[in-house]
Amino acid sequence: MVVEELNIEGLKVFTPRIFEDDRGYFFESFNQTIFDNAVGESIVFCQDNESRSSKYVLRGLHFQAPPHGQGKLVRVTQGSVLDVAVDLRKGSSTYGQYEKVLLSADNKKQFWVPEGFAHGFLALEDNTVFNYKCTGFYNKESEGGLNWDDPGLKIDWGLDIDPVLSEKDRVAASFETFKSPF
Repeated sequence: MVVEELNIEGLKVFTPRIFEDDRGYFFESFNQTIFDNAVGESIVFCQDNESRSSKYVLRGLHFQAPPHGQGKLVRVTQGSVLDVAVDLRKGSSTYGQYEKVLLSADNKKQFWVPEGFAHGFLALEDNTVFNYKCTGFYNKESEGGLNWDDPGLKIDWGLDIDPVLSEKDRVAASFETFKSPF
């Protein structure tokens, strides 16, 4: 497994070694020891989620506020997404900055988004299946979100059409008025 450190501290991309032959392929999708060593602490995942999205569906930017924060290890098992994490940690030198990663069934990369980040993704293909392991249980009262196209965040989603959004994402808070709980 190759671990890539990104420009924002805490964010990591995990790329598995894939073994292919005429039968197909094999890869180790998760290894607790490698993961814990890479993130520098012992992480316990308690909930797995999966979504399926059509092309141009944009989900996010979402987070769970303390005391019900969530770290997420995300990957795509069918299709592809542009995955985005925004640093919401007060006092961080990268507060308000983002990283984006292309995740696909083909590249099999996984993106670690620790607690303290807003997270979202844009489906780039129909029938994209997105999986994520969470470090905390979902809690409705702790749910938060930011506007996906907030001018203060300047996220380049690479879109030339309007994405498909939920009502919740359509009315999400602006970054300018946001008070970080992290």
